[in-house]
Amino acid sequence: MQGGRRQPAAVVEPEGDRTRVVRQTDVANAKTARVDQLPMGGEQSWFEQPKQDLPRPDQRPEPRQQPPRPDQQQRREQGAAATMRVDQLQRQDQPRSDQQRPPQQRPEPQQHEDLPVTGYDQEPEDRLSAEEPKKNRKPLLVGLAVLVVAALAGATLYAVARLDGSAAIETRPPAAPAAVQPLVKEATAGAPAPTAAGVRQALAGPLGNAALGTLTGSVVDPANGTPLWQAGDTTPATPASSLKILTAAAALLSLDKTAQLSTKVVQGAEPGTVVIVGGGDPTISGVPGRSVYPGAATLDDLVNQVKQKGPVTKVEFDLSRYTGEALGPQWEQADIAGGSVAPIVPFMLDGGRVDQANINGARTGSPGQAAADAFAQRLGAPAATAGTAPAGAQVLGEIKSAPVEQLVDNMMQISDNVLTEAIAREIAIKTGNEPSFAGGVKAVRDVLGKHGFDLTGASFVDGSGLSASNKIPAKLLTDVLAVAAEPTLDDQRTAMLRPLLTSLPVAGGSGTLAGRYTGAAAQGKGWVRAKTGTLTAVNALAGVVVDVDGRVLVFAFMSGSDRNPETEVRPALDALAAALRGCGCS
Repeated sequence: MQGGRRQPAAVVEPEGDRTRVVRQTDVANAKTARVDQLPMGGEQSWFEQPKQDLPRPDQRPEPRQQPPRPDQQQRREQGAAATMRVDQLQRQDQPRSDQQRPPQQRPEPQQHEDLPVTGYDQEPEDRLSAEEPKKNRKPLLVGLAVLVVAALAGATLYAVARLDGSAAIETRPPAAPAAVQPLVKEATAGAPAPTAAGVRQALAGPLGNAALGTLTGSVVDPANGTPLWQAGDTTPATPASSLKILTAAAALLSLDKTAQLSTKVVQGAEPGTVVIVGGGDPTISGVPGRSVYPGAATLDDLVNQVKQKGPVTKVEFDLSRYTGEALGPQWEQADIAGGSVAPIVPFMLDGGRVDQANINGARTGSPGQAAADAFAQRLGAPAATAGTAPAGAQVLGEIKSAPVEQLVDNMMQISDNVLTEAIAREIAIKTGNEPSFAGGVKAVRDVLGKHGFDLTGASFVDGSGLSASNKIPAKLLTDVLAVAAEPTLDDQRTAMLRPLLTSLPVAGGSGTLAGRYTGAAAQGKGWVRAKTGTLTAVNALAGVVVDVDGRVLVFAFMSGSDRNPETEVRPALDALAAALRGCGCS
């Protein structure tokens, strides 16, 4: 469960027979020290915008005014303005300061195999150690393939930001007052509909790979809901981290996307005593400049606010926001040291990580105590003790997380179990369920069921997919993805779920797919977006892909195999999705 964080605004310019990503980064002012930082140059980060500047849930931000290119002007004259909301940034391994230049047009190269890729291609549940990057390696990034929907001349077309070539992408952070303005290469108008026979033919070769073991899956055309390929798609199988698709969907369907998780410090019952009230935010940054969570609130901010109110002689911490066990059913204690998870409590720093910037590093077994002790130490107080905040106590300090939509994006990109379970509990609180593992699961099921998704055969005990006892059918994953990827926003669910697509890692470009899609799967690089999943003898891949005819397809593949996941099973799954990209399945 690893991956990337949001990156500075970037453009793509030609460099010989390839493209080079050019970024503008102000390292001195950066909030985080590695992947996926926010723009830090002369422009204010959206996390730093005054609260009143953020758009209300019922109010879309006005488009950023830019001089139109000739082809843009022509499209505007032909039909309605395009609806392009892309909540994705380009990603890189570490900050870099380059002079930003405007995008230049160039023909699209035919081969992508030589494009450099950095990032993470393993999930911590594999218990495999990722190779550390060499200090002198220059961080280079494959451009993102971002799905958007454009309404042109009365017809709705899919548009795609190419991996490289003439259509570069320049994005701005989501939910900012200025809307995202991607430069896109339009898909072919009137792209032919794929056929079941064409998809079967395209998948026939990759399906013959014995490394896939027992495979269940589904491929669907979201434009009309037509199933194009199935293999045991209604048979429950272990989804591993692809289960996060359901938790993310439930969050987008039930929570205010602009809401933030609040951590407060209040006056204690005795003079000089303060109580930290855990508000469910696991992303609080304990060390400035070291965080895997973009836009995270900082412990130092909270400390400084409290310092201004007077001396502190005793610190208590209140974890009563959550109930039940702190570790999920069938979770292994070894997963804490292995970096997969920490006990789920409503107050912690950096998701419980010991090394704040190491996505897959070991976590602490007592994240609430560790966070409270760090707070107390910075105030010059003794070690913290557990306590309860007095009713109606005076608030001495408060910090807030990034908005929910950004948290969902981050949890999907780096496949973070702790953040996912925190979001599941927020769904539980919102829906009147208890904030526990059982309550979070019930809440996710209730929300999805309320919105018309069939959960027949689905049985899961956590929100993150870490338990091997979780079972869901592949059809449930493609049902959710198909609604998110419908070509129009006529279905209210589609409008709510659209950010799910842009939260998915990009093949060969970001998150848990950054280092994948080489060799036989290279044609899918930049065109596939998918959520990964890995447990012992289980691998999954579920997402979206644009085929060569410009048609968007959704897919879910779940493999039960004892073959090597890194060298055999994952490449085999990647080849399946890449085959859909190149199928021309009409």
